[in-house]
Amino acid sequence: MITVKEVTDKKGLKTFVKFPFSLYKDSKYWVPPIIKQELETFNKDKNPIFKDAEARFFLAYKGTELVGRIAAIVNWLEVNKQQIKKMRFGWFDFIDDLDVSRALLETIENIGKQHQLKYAEGPVGFSNLDKVGVMTEGFDSIAPMITWYNHPYYVNHYQKHGYVIEKEYSESKFPFSNVNPEAFAKAQELIKRRYNLKALKFNKTEEVMPYADKMFDLFNESYASLSSFVEITDLQKEYFKKKFISFVNPEYIKFVVDENERLIGFAIVMPRFAEALQKAKGRLFPFGFRHILKAKKNSKDVIFYLIGIHPEYQNKGVHAVIFNEYYRTFTEKGIKTCYRTPELEDNEAIHKIWKHFDPVVYKRRKTFRKDL
Repeated sequence: MITVKEVTDKKGLKTFVKFPFSLYKDSKYWVPPIIKQELETFNKDKNPIFKDAEARFFLAYKGTELVGRIAAIVNWLEVNKQQIKKMRFGWFDFIDDLDVSRALLETIENIGKQHQLKYAEGPVGFSNLDKVGVMTEGFDSIAPMITWYNHPYYVNHYQKHGYVIEKEYSESKFPFSNVNPEAFAKAQELIKRRYNLKALKFNKTEEVMPYADKMFDLFNESYASLSSFVEITDLQKEYFKKKFISFVNPEYIKFVVDENERLIGFAIVMPRFAEALQKAKGRLFPFGFRHILKAKKNSKDVIFYLIGIHPEYQNKGVHAVIFNEYYRTFTEKGIKTCYRTPELEDNEAIHKIWKHFDPVVYKRRKTFRKDL
């Protein structure tokens, strides 16, 4: 007998966050989140996403044993403003028992029907800056901090319960030695002269902050055409600045501006924190913070987290200016391997940007949907 219980207090939410720690305790590849940060993500008083979205959290029990979890999410900006009647769900983890996954999915499906939504899709988060997709390939490699890891049996559960593929993503990597600076060094000089552009360099986090709002505005503009996009509000900008910018080495943030100091291109790269987070085991103290700081300073692997070009400048080679700046920084830092976050398979523009580096796809993931 499977019983699904809604989380109604802080203790239950902590149980929700910690469930994967037991489910993946024997995995060499799962990367635990920082428990405190995960709890803050779900805190309605701290995460401004709850001004425009709602979420309910559920735990599944088999007798007295905790065997699964799921978050039911409705982003009202998406539903009302974009008229996309989607029931989102994420943080979906479960033992290999079809009755467990069925009970959890039926719970979110019923919520979607109550809100008169047309379909359910997951696993997804609240917005484009959250984790996305169930992994379908690449189970024998460590997951980055910014993606979910899952057991191979998950995909079968989606299919058995009538879910079909909605979106497909790939994650790739390439050795920094693949980068030939001649491919963009001369081009970027020509592009800067033609369009009166310049690259901005940062050495301190406080130097980045005056541009942070402009970066999120440009993020909204440059990603608006993607099928999965939901805009970031002003309140969310403040939240993400505090949550993410301090995590990123300022020298790994690259901006390109025009002659009027208008931001027209940006990229954010992060050190690879996966191994440090495994050592931290979900806690910053007493030693987790030390592992993360060490990785921030010394990691020889980096992850391209975000890259955006203003629609007016897309297909004009602005990415060459950005890559030239990174080539200099990565050479100084002795970077060995570059990773990319999940990218939509049908996003041809982004794939063209990376083709010169001979990236190798090492993970694939998908979201699944079911009509309600």
